[in-house]
Amino acid sequence: MNQIQNLLYDALIKTQHVESAALIKVKEVIALTSPPGFHLQPQQVQAVIDAFKNPPILRREGLHFREKNYKCIRADKNSIYAKCDNDGIIMVKTKTNILLAAYRDAMYPSVCVEATEKLGCYFREKDI
Repeated sequence: MNQIQNLLYDALIKTQHVESAALIKVKEVIALTSPPGFHLQPQQVQAVIDAFKNPPILRREGLHFREKNYKCIRADKNSIYAKCDNDGIIMVKTKTNILLAAYRDAMYPSVCVEATEKLGCYFREKDI
């Protein structure tokens, strides 16, 4: 794993309340993921990028991601929280990237949110 993947693992996956995570590079439309077996297709990466373009529509229509329809819980210029049954995704935008974390049933969404927002804040401070 590279340095970013290690950081995603240490800051998010190790909480045991994040199942998988990715750092999406907006300009390159690519994702660095952790764990290594977690893959995002190009259209999924684009869907995450597009989600931040119009939060009001996202709040109304939700987000189709990884073959599921997620109901939007929160959407603004910096963060998007979405839920589908007992699974959810948290997305935090930094200057040039989007941090994505996914949780599943039996994980605490609040811990996932806190860890993801904290890492997003760190990335903003470091201008990542």
